[in-house]
Amino acid sequence: MTKGVQIAIGATVIAGLLGWYGATNLDAAPAFTYYKTLEDFQANADASRGARSRFHGYVAANSIRRDVEAMRVRFLVQNDPPHADDGSGTPIEVILESLETPDLFKDGAEVVVEGRMVAGSAGPVFEADKIMAKCPSKFEAAPMGSTES
Repeated sequence: MTKGVQIAIGATVIAGLLGWYGATNLDAAPAFTYYKTLEDFQANADASRGARSRFHGYVAANSIRRDVEAMRVRFLVQNDPPHADDGSGTPIEVILESLETPDLFKDGAEVVVEGRMVAGSAGPVFEADKIMAKCPSKFEAAPMGSTES
């Protein structure tokens, strides 16, 4: 067998494998997707029920409940930071089936939650399998009229 035939067979096998991989993963969620705001997610929650989703929001104040025996964390996510006091819409209940949370996870933390929306006993809940907490900014603007240098 000549070198050219070997290369052609190898290229055909590789092309076939790539085609098979692409065809079997057409309806799978992409590996990298941007998140939606909580408001956008809630607007389309019925359409995405059961499908993998990712949304961004803030942990509602005094909503974190750790159930050590059941190995889960329950909390509420709202659209705006708790200190904004602007009636940040309807929060969504999130259940994480693990006690392991990011170090920055606390009341008021900015989070991105990934998982599925499911029917709960008291209404729909979001079952998360990933929680990412955003690092707060270390730099804040100086107050107006300040002459610090």
